[in-house]
Amino acid sequence: MTKQPFQKWRSAALVALSIFAADMAVNTQAYAGAPQDFSSTVKPLLPAVVNISTTVELTADKRVPGMGGSPLEELFRQFLEEQQGGGGRPRKGSSLGSGFLISQDGKTAYVVTCNHVVADADEIKVTLHDGDDFKAEIVGRDPRTDLALLKFTCEKKLTTVSWGDSTKADVGQWLIAIGNPFGLSSTVTIGIISSTGRDIGARPTSRDGRFADYVDGYIQTDASINMGNSGGPMFNTNGEVIGISTAIFSPNGGNIGIGFGIPSDLAKQVIAQLREFGKTKRGWLGVRIQMVTPEIAASLGLKKPWGALVGEVSPKSPSAKAGVMTGDVILKFNGHDIKESRMLPRMVGEAPIGQDAPLVVWRDGKEVTLTLRVGEFEQAESDGLLGDSEGEEDDAKPAPNGPQILGMSLKPLTLEQRKRFGVEDEGITGLVIANLDPRSEAADKGLRPGDVLVELTSERQKIKPKSSDDLQKFVDTAKKEKRKQLLVLVNRQGSPRYLTLSLEEDDAEKEDKKTADKAKKKS
Repeated sequence: MTKQPFQKWRSAALVALSIFAADMAVNTQAYAGAPQDFSSTVKPLLPAVVNISTTVELTADKRVPGMGGSPLEELFRQFLEEQQGGGGRPRKGSSLGSGFLISQDGKTAYVVTCNHVVADADEIKVTLHDGDDFKAEIVGRDPRTDLALLKFTCEKKLTTVSWGDSTKADVGQWLIAIGNPFGLSSTVTIGIISSTGRDIGARPTSRDGRFADYVDGYIQTDASINMGNSGGPMFNTNGEVIGISTAIFSPNGGNIGIGFGIPSDLAKQVIAQLREFGKTKRGWLGVRIQMVTPEIAASLGLKKPWGALVGEVSPKSPSAKAGVMTGDVILKFNGHDIKESRMLPRMVGEAPIGQDAPLVVWRDGKEVTLTLRVGEFEQAESDGLLGDSEGEEDDAKPAPNGPQILGMSLKPLTLEQRKRFGVEDEGITGLVIANLDPRSEAADKGLRPGDVLVELTSERQKIKPKSSDDLQKFVDTAKKEKRKQLLVLVNRQGSPRYLTLSLEEDDAEKEDKKTADKAKKKS
């Protein structure tokens, strides 16, 4: 009788084990398609991946290759100034990056890499997988995508790789990264695609301060990518290039599983133009744009944050000729909706040059349709028609229009600006907002380029500012006296309104101070 409960217990255990085994069988079957060995895919690719080393004569006015505007670069610049000021001779520095062979035309081989790897380089050397070195030259560079094309002469037949379709890349798929991290050649790392179409704020910058504003979405991966991987290929499991390593997110300069690549569907177009023309040929509108925040959308009567806010219109540009105005929000370009401001530069860049394109803007609470003839960006650049950071989004980097006060870059109101911003009453004086930090309270309150600060009040003290210095002194005094708010009279295209701005340190200022403190600690 004592055996019967035991028999039941044993039967129950067997049932449980059989269920567990069944589950294991299902799981094993589910993962049967996952690669257990990548060697057969990687081996044919390794000879096509190269190391790129650059040499540059380091002077105080040159960027350090690969540093891309980091806090360390400024410290290094100060060091050089001290050395050269003390009679020290110019020094030479070097940097390491990666690249890959895409074609060989007779004895001429072509290599793709990142612009920030070779920008400002005096000498460029390409090292093949077998150790052979070749002196390379730049065919063309494009700071707006952070891409560059090199060429060198080689007698022997080389292995090349082909482009894949990054538009078919999906989250969760395998990704193989090959490069030269920290000088360790032919390093292979495996991961998955963590995200596609990722927007990143800290984009790679070129030696002249431009950043990659033309990339409207990066491939994100957890494959290990470190310094020196820049320019290296990202492959799918078919051995096709679907991305180019360009940046990492890291608090310490090392891999933490967040790396970014330029998608191949963009890269192959740019590289084809660099090879044919030695430069890119892109469409041009002639506007400076910024992101439309929920607060800005509400202040303009938009139902949702949509489109690209026009912060400035370049004189003699296609936009100026078409009647685009500062403060317009571009909702559609050439029949395509602008859901986010970062989409516009690439849409314009790929538009046929010289053709008319419809442009739908939001102005004074309603949609207005304009017709614009697309210009050529590079031609406008050579003709000197571009303003600072032409075509870039203002929300991607600090305003270039001088020091900021309460998150705003301000300029005296001139006759030309009166016409541009619709402030016809000569009795209205003050400072016009040239640019503003999108993280600031001023942006949150709906202020935008073209607004005029007419009057500011702090308790019983009042000022009608005539210069940025006047306003800065007024704000500094109010802060010292521990006042918390400013009452601001703003004029927008002839219409006045009041709003308040806090004198207490906002999140953007706290973030900037933290960044500065971290840079000091690292130094």
